[in-house]
Amino acid sequence: MIDERLKKQIEFMLEVDKLKNIYRQTYVLGENRKENDAEHSWHITLLAFLLSEYSNTPVDVLKVMKMTLIHDIVEIDAGDTYCYDEEGYKTKAEREKKGAKRIFGLLPEDQAQELYSLWREFEDCVTDEAKFAAALDRLQPLTLNYAKGGISWGEHGVYKEQVEKRNSSAAEASVQLAELISAIIDDAADKGMLKR
Repeated sequence: MIDERLKKQIEFMLEVDKLKNIYRQTYVLGENRKENDAEHSWHITLLAFLLSEYSNTPVDVLKVMKMTLIHDIVEIDAGDTYCYDEEGYKTKAEREKKGAKRIFGLLPEDQAQELYSLWREFEDCVTDEAKFAAALDRLQPLTLNYAKGGISWGEHGVYKEQVEKRNSSAAEASVQLAELISAIIDDAADKGMLKR
């Protein structure tokens, strides 16, 4: 017989494997395919401890890593909403909240509450940890897109101003990362990867 708590944790583990089937608009390097949410989440979790020294204020790195690992789990139900899809953003929050309640609700109550709270903190983007996690969530696809010659931006006809607006809050988390982001955007526009 399996313990009820462990049973719920294993059910959650199996459910979140579906994250590997949620594809984003960002392409992976070295292949001609788009990354999935699991790859994205792993990548920014790695960045959380690699780049934590650039945070404007000291952050709880483990908390940031937890946020980056779970922030997109809700997309199993809600789907990935492209960051420049204005129409999709009109229903994004409600779809994601519903997904968060269902998916995190598979866990034992204490873990369900912890993960839902971490997800909510990430979404509200008020704490230093959430701001830093959000900055990483923006930096990773930006740098991949830039390294791939702006392929996704080109496919969607993205303007420089849209990318600047999307990344405008990065300086609240890290002045140095914001400067890097700004330099990438400027160079991408100069090279014709972004429309002006």
